[in-house]
Amino acid sequence: MNVPSDCRYAKSHEWAKLLPDGHVLVGITDYAQNSLGDITYVQGPKAGATVRAGEVFGVVESVKAASDLYSPIGGTVVAVNDALGAAPETVNQAPYGAGWMLKVKPAAAAEFAALLSPEEYAKQIA
Repeated sequence: MNVPSDCRYAKSHEWAKLLPDGHVLVGITDYAQNSLGDITYVQGPKAGATVRAGEVFGVVESVKAASDLYSPIGGTVVAVNDALGAAPETVNQAPYGAGWMLKVKPAAAAEFAALLSPEEYAKQIA
C-alpha cells in the first residue's frame, strides 16, 4: 500500500496534507480505496461548512459498500473537489492526488500534529 511521507493519517483511513498556505487537503488513503473497491459516489460538505476532527463529513459508496468519511482535523471547508461528482473513480486512480476531497482551513494546528505519522499508519495497516 502507498503511504506518502508528506501526509499524516487518521485511524479511520483518511489522510491530511499540510499545504504551504496553511490549508490542509483531505482524502482517503490508498488502503481505504483498495478495501472499498470501485468507488461509484462521493458526497461531502459544501465550501464554507465547518468540520470537526473525528466526525463524519461525508459518504463514499463503492460496488462493495457505503462508508462514512471522518474528518482528520477540524476547521472550515474552503474548497471541495467537485470533479469527483462526475468522476468518483478518480479516488481509486489517484487517492493522494486528483482524488482529494476537501481543502480545510484548520481550527487548531495541534490536531494535525496529533495524527498518525506515515510510519505509525503503515504499522496499523500491516
